[in-house]
Amino acid sequence: MKHVILGNGPAGVIAAEIIRKRAPHDQIVMIGSEDSPPYSRMAIPYLLMGNINESGTYLRKDSDHYQKLRIEQVHGKVIAVDIKAKKLELEGGQSIQFDKLLIATGSVPVQPPIPGIDLPAVHPCWTLEDARAITNLAKPGSRVLQMGAGFIGCIILEALASRKVELTVVEMGDRMVPRMMTSVAGGMIKKWVEDKGVQVHTSTKVEAITKANSGLTVKLSNGKTLEVDLVISATGVRPNIAYLKSSGLEIQTGILVNEQMQTSHPDIYAAGDVTESIDFSTGERIVNAIQPNAAEQARIAAIAMTAGEVESLGALQINVLDTLGLISSSFGLWSGAQGGDHVELVDLQQYKYLRLEFLGDVLVGATCVGSTEHIGVLRGLIQGKISLGEWKEVLMADPTKAMSAYLAAGQAQSAWMN
Repeated sequence: MKHVILGNGPAGVIAAEIIRKRAPHDQIVMIGSEDSPPYSRMAIPYLLMGNINESGTYLRKDSDHYQKLRIEQVHGKVIAVDIKAKKLELEGGQSIQFDKLLIATGSVPVQPPIPGIDLPAVHPCWTLEDARAITNLAKPGSRVLQMGAGFIGCIILEALASRKVELTVVEMGDRMVPRMMTSVAGGMIKKWVEDKGVQVHTSTKVEAITKANSGLTVKLSNGKTLEVDLVISATGVRPNIAYLKSSGLEIQTGILVNEQMQTSHPDIYAAGDVTESIDFSTGERIVNAIQPNAAEQARIAAIAMTAGEVESLGALQINVLDTLGLISSSFGLWSGAQGGDHVELVDLQQYKYLRLEFLGDVLVGATCVGSTEHIGVLRGLIQGKISLGEWKEVLMADPTKAMSAYLAAGQAQSAWMN
C-alpha cells in the first residue's frame, strides 16, 4: 500500500508517523513545497523574538527522524490531482501515484486588494522566508505597521513588540480579535496593548501603500497617513486548495470531509486547515484553522487510512492567546446560541473578564480574559454537553464557580449512568 501525504506541516507529520506505526511495511511519501525540513508556522513568532533559531521551528529535532521511519520526503509543488488515475502532478513534470492520499496543505495568507500590497517592504508572516525578510527590516526603532489584529495577528504583534519597533496595528473590525472575542473582551485587549505602547486603529482599513523617500507611506481610511519602514499583512488565511479546483473533489470553502476525514473520493482524505468539517457545537460545516484541530484530524485520518475504526466528534472551536502577557481564551459558541442566555463578569481595571453562554442548562460557549484557572473546566463542560440542572443558576449568579459545577454535575451524571 502506498500512502502519499500532501503537506509536511504538523498534520502531515503526525499522520505519517501514525501510519508508519499502524502499517510497518507500507510505503509512505510526504510532499512539502518549501525548501526546509518540516516545521511549525506557530513557532515563527518565537524565531522573530530571538528565542529560537530556525532549527527550533522544526517539528522533529532528529535530522534522521523521517529516514528512520522510512518516510520518503519529496520537495515539490503539486499543481493538479487526478482522482480517477490516483496521481499527483508536480511542477516540473514529475508525477506520483498513490493508493491512499492525505491532503494536508494547510492555509495560505489572504492578500487584500490594496494598491501597493506587492511592494518589497510589505510582507506576510507565514513562512521561514517571510521571517528572514522581517528580521532584516524590523530593527529596534523601525516604524512597523501591521494590518490585522486577529488571532494570528496578535501572535505576530507580540513578536514585533519584542523587537523594540514602533508598532501600529490596523484592524478592520470594531475590536481586536473580533472572530474570537466579544466586544467587551476585544476592547479590553486593545486597551492592554495600547498601554504597552502599541498604537491600535480599529474600524479602520489600509487604503493604499506607496513608496516614500524613507520607506513607505500608508493611507488609512480614518484620514491618517503614516510613514513606515515595514508593513506586515496579517489579514487572515484561507484553505490552500487552489490546485484542487478541477480535481472533482467536493469543495466549498474547504474540502468537505466526513467523520473519518474521508473526502468525496473513498481513497482520499484531508486534515487540518484545508478541511471543511462538522462543527462540534452546531453540527454545521466550518473551516476550523487551529493546530489542535489539525492534529486531531490527522490522527483520525491516519487511523482510517490504515483500516482502523475511528470517528470525529466534530471540531470544537478553541482559541487561547497570550497578547503581551494578557491571556485570553474562547471556546465553542462563544458569541452565544440562538435562544440561549448568558452571564458576564467584567473588571476593566484588573483586566478580568468571564462570560458564559448557555442553551437551556448546558454550557455551550465561554470567553475568558486575564485568567487561566477556568480554561480546562469550561472546555470539559462544553465538550461533555453536561446538563447542569440547578448548577446553571449557581453559575448565572457567580460564573467563577465553574469547577464546583463541573465536579457536581459530573458526579450526578456518573450516578445516573450507573
